Amino acid sequence: MQSGNDTRISEFLLLGFSEGPEQQPLIFGLFLSMYLITVLGNLLIILVVVSDSHLYTPMYFFLSNLSFADICFTSTTIPKMLWNIQTQSQVITYADCITQMYFFIIFSGLDIYLLAVMAYDRFVAICHPLQYMVIMNPRLCLLLVLVSWLTSVLHSLLQTSMVLRLSFRTEVEIPHFFCELNQMIQLACSDTFLNNMVMYFAAMLLAGGPLSGILYSYSKIVSSIHRIFSAKGKYKAFSTCASHLSVVSLFFCSSLGVYLSSAAPQSSHSSAVASVMYTVVTPMLNPFIYSLRNKDIKRALKRIIGVPVM
Repeated sequence: MQSGNDTRISEFLLLGFSEGPEQQPLIFGLFLSMYLITVLGNLLIILVVVSDSHLYTPMYFFLSNLSFADICFTSTTIPKMLWNIQTQSQVITYADCITQMYFFIIFSGLDIYLLAVMAYDRFVAICHPLQYMVIMNPRLCLLLVLVSWLTSVLHSLLQTSMVLRLSFRTEVEIPHFFCELNQMIQLACSDTFLNNMVMYFAAMLLAGGPLSGILYSYSKIVSSIHRIFSAKGKYKAFSTCASHLSVVSLFFCSSLGVYLSSAAPQSSHSSAVASVMYTVVTPMLNPFIYSLRNKDIKRALKRIIGVPVM
């Protein structure tokens, strides 16, 4: 990979949020706290699901996979940012930048696909309750997760290989806290038309498809709940998908905010700040949303810590 002046680029500079040294300890403490909460909270969800046989159902199988994806998703960006703040360095090598971008695309895509799979699971549970265990059999559940992984990996390989063909100047400053695909393409000094076409087409196909599936599933869910006559029955049906709907809304609304902010002029700083919502805040809140709104998770937590379950 050659740069514009025929010298091989070896590193980039991640500018992060602020160049003021007095603000770095505050940023370090804030992001370290959020990262630890994210990792511990999602690990706890996985531990609860694995250790309680009552949670060996498709919904919690997908939830544990989502928690694992969230841990990996956050771990692709935050540790490097914390290391740079601690060492007072903004440097990331070219190889590390490409690797970070590769895994970030994998786990961000995996998040989207798993949310779509979980929406389908809720659709079957509410709209076809008598056939639920037949339709959502272990083989199908495993297949859905494997397809999500395979699609994410192939998409990431495509985008990363497209970036590898680009040329960069010898000194490149990335106005972000991680090597984000769109920023990398914008900073290249070679022709990026094909990269932009592939990026936007993949975004429409691989993000728009799952989002359409989620919207379709919930349109059918709302229609089914509307046909339930008793208020108690409606509440019970809605409560089974309320947590997932909260996570979906938070993830997609924050992601949409990032792309809207990136389209605005002089938006580098605002785009980095907006990215925090779906890269850090959403994975951190997911365990709280599912544990606080889910009776099964709360009962399993009580069993683990030895609290009598009523």
